[in-house]
Amino acid sequence: MAVDQAGVEIQRIQTEHRLKLAEFWGIREGDRILEIGCGQGDTTAVLAYFAGESGFVHGVDTAPPHYGAPVTLGAASERLTQSPLGSRIQIDLETDILSPLLDYEENSFDIVVLSHCSWYFESAEQLEAVLQKARAWGRRLCFAEWDPRITHPEQYPHLLAVLVQAQYEVFKKNSSSNVRTLFTPGQIKGIAEQSGWSVRQEKTFYSPQLQDGLWEVDMTLQSYQSELSDIEKAPSKLVTLIQSEIYLLQEAKLTHGIKPLSTYALCAE
Repeated sequence: MAVDQAGVEIQRIQTEHRLKLAEFWGIREGDRILEIGCGQGDTTAVLAYFAGESGFVHGVDTAPPHYGAPVTLGAASERLTQSPLGSRIQIDLETDILSPLLDYEENSFDIVVLSHCSWYFESAEQLEAVLQKARAWGRRLCFAEWDPRITHPEQYPHLLAVLVQAQYEVFKKNSSSNVRTLFTPGQIKGIAEQSGWSVRQEKTFYSPQLQDGLWEVDMTLQSYQSELSDIEKAPSKLVTLIQSEIYLLQEAKLTHGIKPLSTYALCAE
């Protein structure tokens, strides 16, 4: 992965989490995988490792190569495709699954994967359209996303941070934020089934070492004022509500510390 020495431990923790997901999904030697929303390749690398030399992972993402920090998607994908796993990986950025120009043959893939990317979607309708279109391309669906049902007090700040982001996202016409639409496990399962998939397995994972909760909290505290000022004629009640949530977030951070939300995962056919 494209990380400097300071990021090695962060990457180890991120990879360890995705190893648990791949094991639950049952990724096997020889699997041909379409990964939608591959981002910087954290899951892509693990999928390629499990798929083995006879397998293949085709990652796609709508974001441009310059998107992402501290490493851009372009730099991350270039490093990954040049690694020992590179021969079994293809990554296409700036690729919209819903484009009428994009299509794959029926059952081109054994598995379609969406891993920690659904909250980037603009709406439930967009997610349903993607899952419905992908239904013809793969035999199985493997899905993972943060689970907002907190089970530990330390997860409360992460939940508050994503709720704050989701609220002001409602007023944006265009966005590059991490949280654009917040889905619950029940909604995800329902959307998958409405798209023609039959959910066979569900599981919740808790990986307390993940740094994502801390990142989301810090970003929310740093950016909420500018986000609110960018909303044209923001309702006064919205401003008051978010200010109240920010107060709760700051208090929870000091009182409980910060741990990430759990992850909800499913397998469907």
